[in-house]
Amino acid sequence: MNDSGLEVVVGVLTYKRPDDLVAALPLLVAQVRTLDPVGTVLVVDNDPAASARDVVLEAARTHPVRYVHEPEPGIAAARNRALDEAGSADLLVFIDDDERPVDGWLVRLVDTYRVDRPAAVVGPVVSEYEQQPDAWVSAGRFFDRRRLVTGTETSVAATNNLLLDLAQVRALGLRFDRRFGLSGGSDMLLTRQLTAAGGRMVWCDEAVVVDVVPPDRVTRRWVLARAFRSGNTWSRTSLVLADGALGRGVVRVRLTAQGAVRALGGIARMGLGLLTRSLSHQAHGRRTLARGAGMLAGAYGTVYVEYSRDGSRTVRATKVPTSS
Repeated sequence: MNDSGLEVVVGVLTYKRPDDLVAALPLLVAQVRTLDPVGTVLVVDNDPAASARDVVLEAARTHPVRYVHEPEPGIAAARNRALDEAGSADLLVFIDDDERPVDGWLVRLVDTYRVDRPAAVVGPVVSEYEQQPDAWVSAGRFFDRRRLVTGTETSVAATNNLLLDLAQVRALGLRFDRRFGLSGGSDMLLTRQLTAAGGRMVWCDEAVVVDVVPPDRVTRRWVLARAFRSGNTWSRTSLVLADGALGRGVVRVRLTAQGAVRALGGIARMGLGLLTRSLSHQAHGRRTLARGAGMLAGAYGTVYVEYSRDGSRTVRATKVPTSS
């Protein structure tokens, strides 16, 4: 291992998941202890009631763990707090509180970074289930995420397995956009901004984390809602990245066409699935339709608020976000 001299902080954001933290913290501590110098685990608690405090402070008595409380609602605020709290560290590695890293995960991310020091390194997420998914979900294989060859460049990523070079991120003036705090997608936007500005983001296929999927996410309702949100977020981030009013107009036309093609293609595949009695075609067609609908909605100001704390899910934006 050749990571001497790099200061690494592993940031885990949490919101009312004490059991997940209890399971994750020992694994993350074991990972940071493999580094030289030893890294730090930073827990950012986004619950206004600071419900994770006792769990983390107990762990911090004997392990390299820090606790901070970010009361502002929304994952973007929590991500920004992690950026700030990382201080003078060289690297900030994000992982979700409901994920479990495999042995060697952190070393492999850092070693891939050391090859040519890109702006970011992305690792794969593999799903495990607390209960067997709905047959419709299984037929669609919707939790089988992409895998790429190590070193492959990519242009967008989530923060569920992401290493950031803090110097490069700060030099570009990048932050997670708070307008995406409750809708999700601030990580999609930041990584798209990073690569649009010339920052390189590379894949490390050996740095695997396991996503423990709860029962409420292995249903067709959740899959379709996530597909709608994904399309919605893609449109909204695309409009932010557009250059000026004319550029946004061009992007909106393109998104309209792409969303319509997806929606119509989804309907056609659903029809094929019904004719052939293929549950896979039916499932994929319906999810494609949902993503296309989300793209169309996002292009014209509707925001899907996935992480709403008041029960509402969609709002009509008075203005589609256009800049940070």
